[in-house]
Amino acid sequence: MIRNLVRMASTGASAVEKVIIIGSGPAAHTAAIYTSRAELKPVLFEGWMAGGVAAGGQLTTTTDVENFPGFPEGILGFELMENMKKQSERFGTRIFSETVTEINLQKRPFEIKTEDRSMLAHTVIISTGATARRMDIKGAGEDELWNKGISACAVCDGAIPMFRNKPLAVVGGGDSALEEASFLTKYGSKVYVIHRRDELRASKIMQQRARENPKIEFLFSHVVVEACGTEKLQKLIIKDLKSNQVKDLPVAGLFFAIGHEPNTKFLNGQLKLDETNYILTEKGTTKTSVPGVFAAGDVQDKRYRQAITAAGSGCMAALEVEHYLTENGL
Repeated sequence: MIRNLVRMASTGASAVEKVIIIGSGPAAHTAAIYTSRAELKPVLFEGWMAGGVAAGGQLTTTTDVENFPGFPEGILGFELMENMKKQSERFGTRIFSETVTEINLQKRPFEIKTEDRSMLAHTVIISTGATARRMDIKGAGEDELWNKGISACAVCDGAIPMFRNKPLAVVGGGDSALEEASFLTKYGSKVYVIHRRDELRASKIMQQRARENPKIEFLFSHVVVEACGTEKLQKLIIKDLKSNQVKDLPVAGLFFAIGHEPNTKFLNGQLKLDETNYILTEKGTTKTSVPGVFAAGDVQDKRYRQAITAAGSGCMAALEVEHYLTENGL
């Protein structure tokens, strides 16, 4: 049935791209590298400050990346993404620095629109990522102490030297917050879990593990008022919501663990999403609820959220696109 629909929609196929990739992170560029080397002539829309993040995704908001294979001395997040982009372009990927504002997945070929152009495609790979939620705290902005002791990914940044044997803080009360706090105890001298409520939302087993860890201390009914430091984070000013008492908390790192927001609003409900708006994919694949549409990276992965896993799923999506096009005579 799909084969017939696609062939019927192929009139004027010269104007229809074989694959359009939406995104700019490791998943998008890995998909671009694979599809371009397969001579599918991919088009990639990398966006323009989409989700409030520069092209390159969340890695552009980090400094040293030490857990991506092939870089024994580490590499800057921005530099890693620049290298991926150059590799995509080397094999012929056409890259537009435009944000996709509208997509029509209800007709074939699929239609993708930005403010500047409209394009048709037989297949689409969606790799728009997920944006880490941040708290509006004085001193924690992009031009202040962000990436100078403040992060939204303990697994990504927790092992860097500036956090070693130093007191650290995690904001949040769910499983993610306790997982990150436990991870940080490997490197920090002490980890404070700051939560605005009296009790945690985390699962019982996660709470038990955290409470049994001698390096973790809970600060319930507290909020962070301000992050302070000159060239790097030196302390937090926190407030006790019950007594209204304000005090200093010397820490070298502050990690937000209050969730991520998948960048799926532009889909307007045309793909099946889970209860937290991540794209649902068929188990073990990148196939979505619409044949010919694939999802890779953090936009469909709320568990791992790592550059290397995103890149791996980008490879999967590219191979599945090639198989789909062959299967449907395209």
